[in-house]
Amino acid sequence: MSKYKGKRVLIVGFGISGVATAKYMTKQGAKVTVTDMKQKSELAEAVNACEELKIEWELGKHNNKTFHTAELIVVSPGVPLNIKPLEEAREKQIPIISEIELAAQSLKEPIIAVTGTNGKTTTTALIGEMFKAFEKVPYVGGNIGKPLIDCVTEGLKTDVVIAELSSFQLELRDKLVPAVAVFTNLEPDHLDRYPDMAAYTAAKKRLLQACDRNSYVVLNYDCANIAKFAEENPGKLMWYTKRNPIDIGGQFAENFSGCYYQAATKQIIAKIGGKEESYDLTQFRLFGEHNKENLMAAICAARVMGVSQKAIQTVINTFKGVSHRLEFVRKKDGVYFFNDSKGTNVMSVKKSLESFTANPIILIAGGKDKNMEFTPLVDLVTKKCKILILLGEAKEKINRAIGDFAETYLVGTFEEAILLAYQKSRSGDIILLSPGCSSYDMFRNYEERGDYFKKIVNQL
Repeated sequence: MSKYKGKRVLIVGFGISGVATAKYMTKQGAKVTVTDMKQKSELAEAVNACEELKIEWELGKHNNKTFHTAELIVVSPGVPLNIKPLEEAREKQIPIISEIELAAQSLKEPIIAVTGTNGKTTTTALIGEMFKAFEKVPYVGGNIGKPLIDCVTEGLKTDVVIAELSSFQLELRDKLVPAVAVFTNLEPDHLDRYPDMAAYTAAKKRLLQACDRNSYVVLNYDCANIAKFAEENPGKLMWYTKRNPIDIGGQFAENFSGCYYQAATKQIIAKIGGKEESYDLTQFRLFGEHNKENLMAAICAARVMGVSQKAIQTVINTFKGVSHRLEFVRKKDGVYFFNDSKGTNVMSVKKSLESFTANPIILIAGGKDKNMEFTPLVDLVTKKCKILILLGEAKEKINRAIGDFAETYLVGTFEEAILLAYQKSRSGDIILLSPGCSSYDMFRNYEERGDYFKKIVNQL
């Protein structure tokens, strides 16, 4: 019998993970109530997906009594944990967990968890493809789109679970213990949710704290904020870096386990389990130095979990990247269009701009501000951008920060931004959508924004 049978379960927030949790809990026989501050009309798609389920609805408001009488509360990642009803429930010692934690308590397969500010999705996707090439069955989910709990609900037979985890999803971590924890980088982000960088770092660090002595911990040596995590590492430490460990020297070189990039030969050298092996990057298709970092992180995780060198090299040679992350859309009249809708913070825009060496860039940026500081983009905009086209809630703020360093236009609609960019472009130019902001002022998510960009571009 399910431990949730007959239990009063409250689901707070009804996005993708909320829907998945509702399906799981009703299947377990729980008495499910869903609450969301949005009206039913705003949640029509989610509600329709659950129309055959026995659910109580409290939409457009939160009812404190429902929180107080729940026996378990499952919070969706988009819901801040400091709202009053949750704080009161916590005072009453009502268990509060996330969908990720709910899944982790039921999954039997080893979990590879990937977090960081940027690069999570590409790294997670690469690891998944490496297991497929090795003829193993991975379940790839979490922040990448498919809720982890679906793996449990659907009773899928998998060899490994690969989970991209955001800081929001880690806030309620409790029992999750990863076989491998990968940390890509750590830069300012989500400062509309967290009071400062320290609070954001603490949320990410919850994955490090989840590890035990049997966990592999994969850290980016080239990111100072991540490298510091080694001081508190409870597991088996692995590094990746674009520098030769011998050049770094000392104990680092002597004890090095992990991957490094050898630019002269276009190879990644892996030192794992006392053995040295090399991977050829001459056929690797992804733009940008940051994607070499993502690849090294993926190699570390896949290799320690037994994936063969041959399978990894196959993926290096064939992987085309993920949608909405520096995704090449088309070339028209000599103009290249790139969709980087997943570039939702300043560091992501920075890495995207750095990926292009010579071509003039027309940058389309803006959206919902996450309390970000855009001045770190000044130098790159000055060097690489011929035109800035700004839109969304943050356009005035971005204009004040970097608008003086390129020809700049402020527009009202997304379509207007793309058409103006094309009108102003010349052969050889790159039109790059890399917003540096979330999408919620105009779209449901970055996927919808990127898909709309591609639709308009393909209609030109």
